[in-house]
Amino acid sequence: MPNMKMTKNPMPSQEPDVRNKNYEEVALGYTTEMALDEAARCLNCKNRPCVGGCPVNIRIPDFIAKIVAQDFEGAYDIISEDSALPAVCGRVCPQESQCEKFCVRGIKGEPVGIGRLERFVADYHNSKEQPAKSKPEPNGKKVAVIGSGPSGLTCAGELARKGYEVTIFEALHTAGGVLVYGIPEFRLPKSIVRKEIDGLKELGVKVETNMVIGKTLSVDELLGEFGFDAVYIGSGAGLPQFMHIPGENLRGVYSANEILTRINLMGAWRDGADTPIAHAKSTIVVGGGNVAMDAARCAKRLGSDVTIVYRRSEAELPARREEVEHAKEEGIKFSLLCNPVEILPGEGSRSVASVKCIRMELGEPDASGRRRPVEIPGSEFEIEADCVIMALGTSPNPLIKSTTEGLEVNRRGGIVADEEGRSSKARVYAGGDAVTGSATVILAMGAGKAAAKAIDKDLSAE
Repeated sequence: MPNMKMTKNPMPSQEPDVRNKNYEEVALGYTTEMALDEAARCLNCKNRPCVGGCPVNIRIPDFIAKIVAQDFEGAYDIISEDSALPAVCGRVCPQESQCEKFCVRGIKGEPVGIGRLERFVADYHNSKEQPAKSKPEPNGKKVAVIGSGPSGLTCAGELARKGYEVTIFEALHTAGGVLVYGIPEFRLPKSIVRKEIDGLKELGVKVETNMVIGKTLSVDELLGEFGFDAVYIGSGAGLPQFMHIPGENLRGVYSANEILTRINLMGAWRDGADTPIAHAKSTIVVGGGNVAMDAARCAKRLGSDVTIVYRRSEAELPARREEVEHAKEEGIKFSLLCNPVEILPGEGSRSVASVKCIRMELGEPDASGRRRPVEIPGSEFEIEADCVIMALGTSPNPLIKSTTEGLEVNRRGGIVADEEGRSSKARVYAGGDAVTGSATVILAMGAGKAAAKAIDKDLSAE
């Protein structure tokens, strides 16, 4: 009999006043007893609506049934058929707007904690000593993958399992893309990402770091003198956006990308770090997405008083509800329905002293379906701060586009590609944020998986 409890098993976590001073993982994961109890809530529906809500179509009821049977390795095997990064997705995927959104149990109560169960299974598997993966028989074809984020890693893994000789080219000195530079340690431990990359290396995938494609090498050189049969561009969207308001050039104004990269990748929060960050007394984070929450929570851990400024109401915050709640618990303040109009320096200084904001009200819906924020004349006010972090979204870096002949891009700088990842240039494929702009890890993985299938199909036909 299924467990008809109306609510999920809560996720154990560090106490807020403890975790906001360290970088250890906030969520502690289910115990075996919790996982068994939560798995028993699944009704194993015939029409499986949760599977349709998953961008990579994991057979969710099947892996949950394995948990009920206490076959945790069997559950991992089922997830791994469709997902290259189970431990990552179990932590950072927005399940509430994907698989769990369609869970039948969510009609009259809370949906099954699918993400929490995926994390439990992946962590169980990773806690056990695993035999080295055997390399598939080579098929004689070479594929270059640009970028080692979730899209590139997924594409590389899918192709390596089919016998392709795959080389990943990563611009930074460490592989992992946004998984290592963008998502804080307290949400996604880097040891998990390293383990996934090591698994790809066991399959024969080569990883070349400090390789800026478009500078070090071009796409045309990869296809030409380096002899690659195809190139997959999964370079993400790492170009930060700003508001273009007065004062953005003052000392103490950062993009969220810079702050997160220096903290997550360079360890700037540690004493004696090579790239230290000045510890601000008061920080304003502009934006309402997951990146804004990550930047705000990192600033809090650096000892700053933090306020998130967002031009819409809490109902319109694009960040995951869990991340918003965690931020609030950790002491981060929210100044909603207001927007910065100027960043002001101190007297005789070129450093930030305060931010002038204007209050907003919600008008008619815009193209996104959300009500458009409208300024309220005469409602300006100031918030004191010595640091401002802009978390307004990102766009694809134009470097690859500008150095590659025949590669079509859209007006936002994203590479134009079909649903299977084929670009306008022969033998060049693209997916993830490099195509769509900033999106989720699981959507990027889905794009990498689709492109790998198309590459295999096209090269096999040749």
